Amino acid sequence: MSFPESPAKASICCEEIEGAPPTYAMYEALKDSCQNNASYFQPDDSENGQRLYQGFITLIDHIDTVWPLVDKVRKIAPSYDFDGKSPGNGYRSFVSVVDSCVLHGLKLSRQVCSGRDALLFRKGYFVKEVESCSQLLASLGTCLHHLHTLISWAPPGDLFPIESHSPEELFSRADTINQYCFYGRCLGFQFAPSIRGILKGISICMAGFSEAYYSHGNLISSVWTGGQYLIDPELRARRIVNISQSASVEFCKAFWFLTESEIMRRVPSLMSTTVAVNKLITITPEPLVVSTLDGKEKTILPPASHIGLHDLNVRLISVNKRNGMTNETSSLPPADGIIFHCHGGGFVAQSSKSHESYLRDWAAKLNVPILSVDYSLAPQAPFPRASEEVFYAYCWLLNNMKEIGTTGKRIVFAGDSAGANLLAGCILRILECGIRVPDGLFMAYAPLLVSFIPSPSRLLCLMDPLLPFGFMMRCLKAYASPNSKGKEDKRTNKELTSSNATTPVDGNGFLKVSTSQEAISEGPSSFEEVSPSDLAELQAHKSGSERRKSSDTTISAASLQSEHTATGVSPTEDKSQQYVSDFLDRYVFDSDTDSEGRRFPIVKPNQSNREGESETSSTLVGEPPLIVDDGKDKKRIKSRLSEAATGIMGAMSSRFAYMTDSNSISGPTQEEMAVRSNLDSLIARSPSDEFMFCVPRDPMLSPYWADEKVLQKFPPLRILTVHMDPCLDDCVMFAKKLKRLGNQVEIDVLEGLPHGFLNLSLMAKEANDGSLQCIERLKELLDLENKACTSDNHL
Repeated sequence: MSFPESPAKASICCEEIEGAPPTYAMYEALKDSCQNNASYFQPDDSENGQRLYQGFITLIDHIDTVWPLVDKVRKIAPSYDFDGKSPGNGYRSFVSVVDSCVLHGLKLSRQVCSGRDALLFRKGYFVKEVESCSQLLASLGTCLHHLHTLISWAPPGDLFPIESHSPEELFSRADTINQYCFYGRCLGFQFAPSIRGILKGISICMAGFSEAYYSHGNLISSVWTGGQYLIDPELRARRIVNISQSASVEFCKAFWFLTESEIMRRVPSLMSTTVAVNKLITITPEPLVVSTLDGKEKTILPPASHIGLHDLNVRLISVNKRNGMTNETSSLPPADGIIFHCHGGGFVAQSSKSHESYLRDWAAKLNVPILSVDYSLAPQAPFPRASEEVFYAYCWLLNNMKEIGTTGKRIVFAGDSAGANLLAGCILRILECGIRVPDGLFMAYAPLLVSFIPSPSRLLCLMDPLLPFGFMMRCLKAYASPNSKGKEDKRTNKELTSSNATTPVDGNGFLKVSTSQEAISEGPSSFEEVSPSDLAELQAHKSGSERRKSSDTTISAASLQSEHTATGVSPTEDKSQQYVSDFLDRYVFDSDTDSEGRRFPIVKPNQSNREGESETSSTLVGEPPLIVDDGKDKKRIKSRLSEAATGIMGAMSSRFAYMTDSNSISGPTQEEMAVRSNLDSLIARSPSDEFMFCVPRDPMLSPYWADEKVLQKFPPLRILTVHMDPCLDDCVMFAKKLKRLGNQVEIDVLEGLPHGFLNLSLMAKEANDGSLQCIERLKELLDLENKACTSDNHL
């Protein structure tokens, strides 16, 4: 009997399709194949032969355990869907994950069966593959136990429990989950085949990057070790799980900011759609006066929470130059529509530039300008700073339609991940202020309940290569809980070792968090009514603020910067990007010219003794603390820059010594030693008490908590998400809530794609197809005809 290739489709995993074999037959086929192989290898006295025998017997046992558990979830999963046309929820996703594992095991078992008599049959290879698959099925069985607990906590049809239940309570009800199996040989088994290779490459890069980050910036060493992560999946799995549990948010920021490096910055211009306008617009922080729906005027203060007054950058992308657009002269009239966009990145990383790859294509196919906001990032600028800036940028847009090249007839919000969350919160602010509401909202894989309420889809982050559990929690803490204890991530070695000492030997560790508590967000609101005294105080602050650049002036229009003439780094831009770019540009790569006059990067020679080196230069080395001592930091950076510029022989010697001797590093801090020890450990340790923090129940932070009377005023909504998204249940429950209130809402759930797939649209066909579906939903909200661009669409 033939079965489909992995992964199994979540949209049909819970229904019996006419003409297709029943799902139970797939599990029985795996058992039969495993029994056949077990009988074959039982007489084999070799070590690998006996391990293969035991591996197949263990697989049979796990199938018998998992089947009744998954069958119960399979039967109830359809009742949690948004509607019959859009099947999708966390329970359905987990059923498809288990089915995908069974399909993977069936394919593997049949490969063994067909090749075991061959002279060159690789027993050692298949031993590891079979054992990995067995561990994978065992871990999924534990996840299914957790799902059964979640079912008992929530009423039928609800994906979130009504009563307060913490993840700690959930995880205490079943055995711990072995996460290593999700990041080793079976990495990406639940995704489309074209995505698996990309995810594997990203995982290898993450593991190798951690070597550079925690080994004093030695990129040669990280490349050397990256080869090990390529050929040794078990080593890679151990490193990634330990990174997820031990690395701080600064590591997450630094790794994600690799997409902002100079090399990656050039990719969109080389591979994406060509656009005529791609400019940064700097909005100076001054009060804005906007008209309300009842004809009155309202003054909007610039954002000032946490980091004070700062310029705000927005990026304008358009396939055509239009009359009036940033002082452009063109025969084309302004467009009727405009896309107001916010990028994702976990609230802590990335920018409009890193999302330019798909924004260019959107601008071309929609033939309308796109204005993307480069909001400030946590932890330097936690909630509500980014939310305030997005609202402020929208108010600026309302007053500058002509400069953006639009009449503003149709304004549509569009955002992915964290950006979608910020746009939903922005609409709440708009409704509260009584100004013009956008004509539509498009959200891609949006986190809409920023809280610790457990749900089935959130368990998917335990196996997500792009959004591991630890990464997600650290980003959440950095953005939503800035006043929590230990927010500067300056843990001492004593704290780390004492935390680890209390960890069970077999514990994989989960975040210990308190239940969600209501709290009032700090910082001034950027849309309050202001008095004349407030304006006077603001003006005085503007003139005397040391945070402002000396060149700032109080002008009413925005200052414009082209992509090639923008000067320096924005004050609100995170320093992690500088660490990466400075290191690559100044200490690793140089450039030369080939015979055709083209410049190409080369490795710089040893510059450790270069005179006149700036002691304040930053590199991607070690873990940058949020608050540092200037003298010590300068010495540390200078020392690390010297190490980073060592030659290839020195790097390989260092790596050889590391592999053959101990993990000691010359001159590290106690904190770095503790983190390095965690990253190289054989057992994943539990996170320390730094994860016990409270998240305010604020609708601006979690739009799902907004008052129903306010939600009824939301514009038409289109949500696009994926079955393997940890935020899937947020999207489904939010859509259900709006539908119940009578709002116009539709949801699409795509197969085989990960959270953040839009950033992969240039690398995988499935991801590009998902981006095209986003365009179709945006066309609906823009009220555009589904047709090719008109004849005026020229460059």
